[in-house]
This record gives sequence, C-alpha cells and structure tokens, in this order.
Amino acid sequence: MLSAPELIMILVVGLVVFGPGKLPEVARSLGKGVREFKKATNALSQAINAPEQAPVQQQATAQPQAQQPAPTAPEPTVNAAAEQPASKEASQPAAPAYQAPTQESVRQQIQEQAGKKAE
Repeated sequence: MLSAPELIMILVVGLVVFGPGKLPEVARSLGKGVREFKKATNALSQAINAPEQAPVQQQATAQPQAQQPAPTAPEPTVNAAAEQPASKEASQPAAPAYQAPTQESVRQQIQEQAGKKAE
C-alpha cells in the first residue's frame, strides 16, 4: 500500500503534468481501466477453474447407439472367471479425452521446464 506522502507526491506530479482540468478525467479513465482489468482476470480465472462440459459430438453419437438392437448374450465358456475382469472394465465409463489444465498443473509444468533449462 502507498503511504500518505507517496500519494501526495503522485497527485502533485499528476497535477503538474496534466493540469487541473485534465486530472479528474485521467483519474476516471485510469479507474475504468483498472476495473476492466479486474473483470478480465476474474473471467479468465473462472474459465480456467470451471469444469469441462461434455462435448456435443459425444452426446450425438450416444443417441444412435441406444436405438440399435441389444446384442445377444454370449454363450457361457468353460473359464468364466477369466472373463470377469473384462466385464468390469466395460461397465466403467471411459476416461475423458481432454482435461482442462488447472492452475496447479500449469505451475508443475513451469517448474519442470525450469528444471530442464537449469540442467
């Protein structure tokens, strides 16, 4: 934070440079600029931290699959225990193709790159 003497010195320099008529206008435009900067940084941080929404393409491909007839049950085999892990894997949802980077993952990447440059 700025102390009182520093603020007074800044105001005196601004008064000398811009004059008494322009100083309020300059301060107003500076305030608007700072406000817009804060809005932009808040929007960016919300976009970075927001969870990813499912792409429309995946939803469109899921509908035709639901309309297809159900496959017939496979015939039982002698080694049913060997097929159990495969059925568990099939029941789990697939991992998303893309995950948005988080602030922590970006920091880790920067640290890794800095470590590689230092070597």
